[in-house]
Amino acid sequence: MTNALRSLRWTTGFALALFGILPMVMVALLVSQGKTPGQVGLLLIGGIPLVAGALFIAVRGMFDPDAERAARRLHLSMALVAVADVLVLGGNALIRMG
Repeated sequence: MTNALRSLRWTTGFALALFGILPMVMVALLVSQGKTPGQVGLLLIGGIPLVAGALFIAVRGMFDPDAERAARRLHLSMALVAVADVLVLGGNALIRMG
């Protein structure tokens, strides 16, 4: 169980950086430069707290000694990142299509 949890910790950290923080920064830069509609900035109001919450929960899960609780927290943080991506990136696509 420890080896599986170790790889889950690495995967969660990598996924959080690649799929959580990076897209939020990229979309924020697009909004600030005016290359995307301003309504996308409203989506960031929901997406950034989700990623921040995922980061907080992931850090707690990475340092939790209880394996079951750590696995639950790491899975929850990855789910929050997925919800934030769907909100911001999907919303950006829908706003641009409309």
